[in-house]
This record gives sequence, C-alpha cells and structure tokens, in this order.
Amino acid sequence: MDTFADYLAHIDHPQHQARLKEILDWVTQQFPQLKHKIAWNQPMYTDHGTFIVGFSTAKRHLAVAPERIAIDRFSDEIVQAGYTHSKELVRIPWDHPVDFSLLQKIIAFNISDKADCATFWRKSL
Repeated sequence: MDTFADYLAHIDHPQHQARLKEILDWVTQQFPQLKHKIAWNQPMYTDHGTFIVGFSTAKRHLAVAPERIAIDRFSDEIVQAGYTHSKELVRIPWDHPVDFSLLQKIIAFNISDKADCATFWRKSL
C-alpha cells in the first residue's frame, strides 16, 4: 500500500481520504494478484501489464474507472446502486455507501475479459 500513501496524504478531506483508503485496501485484499501503481495521477490496478481499474477523487464523488466495456455491462446495476456514470467512469457520491459486491463484479469481469489482452487499454471496437 506504500504506493498509494503519498496520493492519499494529498487528499484534504479526511473522510474522503479514509473512504478511498478503505477501497484501495479492499481491492488489494480481494485481488492480491493485481499490481498497484500511480499513473495519470490516480491509483490504479493492473494485471499482466493491462489496466483493470483506476480511482480518483472529486469534490462530490469518488470516481471508479474500469473502462467503457465494464461500465456498459454493469450500467443497470450501477444505477440501481444509486451511482451515476459516464462512458468512462462511475461516480460514487461521498454520502452513499460503497457497493463492494458490485465493485467485485466489475473488477472480476475486467480480469477475466482482459486475460488475453496484450495491451494496457482495450483496443477500440
């Protein structure tokens, strides 16, 4: 987790810092095979050199970026959890609970779907 310590230290809001730390710790525990790093100024996880999920913070929400195909696949569940999303990220409002079961599905989907991927990002369809 040392990789993320500096990033977390620069989050001014203590509750936002604690929430993101909780999520990053959870991902590391649930998916110990994933490598974690800071890239594009955000904490992210990779598997065999390919992007799996990234996180960032904003004033009103925590952003989860699993790539468009994962958002498309889980769009209904994302909305049912009370979150909004764009084509590239899911917005979890700071005052909403984190749906860890949904996060687990999204990350597991990306790991499985990108098992044979040889590039960092999925190639555009």
